[in-house]
Amino acid sequence: MIAIQREPFDIGALYQRLVGEGHETGAVVSFVGRVRDFNESPEVTALTLEHYPGMTERALGDIVQQARDRWQINDAIIVHRIGYMTPGDDIVAVLVSTAHRHAAFEACAFIMDFLKTSAPFWKKEHTHGGAYWVRERESDLASLKRWEQQ
Repeated sequence: MIAIQREPFDIGALYQRLVGEGHETGAVVSFVGRVRDFNESPEVTALTLEHYPGMTERALGDIVQQARDRWQINDAIIVHRIGYMTPGDDIVAVLVSTAHRHAAFEACAFIMDFLKTSAPFWKKEHTHGGAYWVRERESDLASLKRWEQQ
């Protein structure tokens, strides 16, 4: 399941959807990203996330497929919010189920690392002094390098 939405998500409901009635799942790893009150500016008051409809869903689907090609994933869920959010709001959820924990941890990290750098989302941070578009971070690009070696 891949969803792009304005509304908040319920991580418990997403977990229940992922595991369902299946008994082949031995591990579920989840990641939830939240709005911080700091980033490029030490005083972020809000952020606005935009995306390219259609292209974003395809990009996320491709990322999940790349993870499936590396690990035996039972299922994966990505929910990413768009629109205006304030510090403490959840932005993104990635959940992965597998038979064993190592694959679940690795696949979840892989999906999140590629989502941060390859999915067409644009983030505008708002501060008391104005708003600005967030630039690509070197640390996010560096996170991708570990996957090239595996």
